Amino acid sequence: MKGAFLLVFVMATVMAVSVDDLESFGNFKLEHKKHYKSAVEEMRRLQIYVKNQMKIMQHNMRFEQGQVSYSLKLDQYSDLDDDEFERNMYGALPDIDDNFTQHEPAFNDRTSSFANIPDYVDWREKGAVTEVKTQGHCGSCWAFSTTGALEGQVFIKTNRLISLSEQNLIDCTSNYRCRGCRSGWMNNAFQYIKDNGGIDTEASYPYEAKNGQCRYDPENLGATNKGYVTIPRDENKLKEAVATVGPISVAINCLPSIHHYGDGVYYEENCNPNKHNHAVLVVGYGTDENGDDYWIVKNSWGKRWGRDGYIKMARNQDNNCGIASSASYPLV
Repeated sequence: MKGAFLLVFVMATVMAVSVDDLESFGNFKLEHKKHYKSAVEEMRRLQIYVKNQMKIMQHNMRFEQGQVSYSLKLDQYSDLDDDEFERNMYGALPDIDDNFTQHEPAFNDRTSSFANIPDYVDWREKGAVTEVKTQGHCGSCWAFSTTGALEGQVFIKTNRLISLSEQNLIDCTSNYRCRGCRSGWMNNAFQYIKDNGGIDTEASYPYEAKNGQCRYDPENLGATNKGYVTIPRDENKLKEAVATVGPISVAINCLPSIHHYGDGVYYEENCNPNKHNHAVLVVGYGTDENGDDYWIVKNSWGKRWGRDGYIKMARNQDNNCGIASSASYPLV
């Protein structure tokens, strides 16, 4: 063990990594219980960590000067480079296949315009949102978005908050063109739950962060749905749905700038609203003290990421990151 540390120290010295960097990296490893298979691998992670740390410091200087609307922070993913993070944490969501899923009415076909939509909504305060979960190194974000929306609808209907099984969806939806840890789509998952007659509880079918054999058991039923409703590509309609329906499944375009999000309203000018590579859950919205409108978004990257697992994403900024491009919710 001492030899491995000495090798890392010597290599770090050669690479001009400072003593402060080594100390910071040591604290990072302790805090996040990081263990590497070799000294060479640890050195590589150190280099990535230092590079990410510098990027965060430079960004936060711009934040303090009011040049950007959000800050960054070190987190459990700070030893991953951008390509690794994308491979492990996104869902590479496919386009909706209209020939595969049953056509469902859009939100504006099911509701009239509400004149008194509140300025602030947070379904966490109403008890409709389960704890932040962690997808691990598995592109199953679509499954977490699916369960989050259904958990919310079940709570609103029954006043019971039941954590539902993402692993059930990962293992059992291959016939619905979902590929487990590789990719998936929320509407297809809603359709599976409808056709299957339900989804198991998280407690009975716990998360494994890998593809497995389907083990659905109707004895462990947690919830079902009657289909799903799509929401037009319109932030005002998404706001109306969040206010009047509950938490909403959405797909977004993630860029590397989101990896170390810390606080503030996340706005990314380079986001592509037509490209989806990650799925999340909108649980509310509001406006901050600077007058910036935001969506309250639940992620599946653990509680240590972002604001205890959440991010405030820009609202009324030309559908930034495509947050209103593909929104839906299940019918219960």
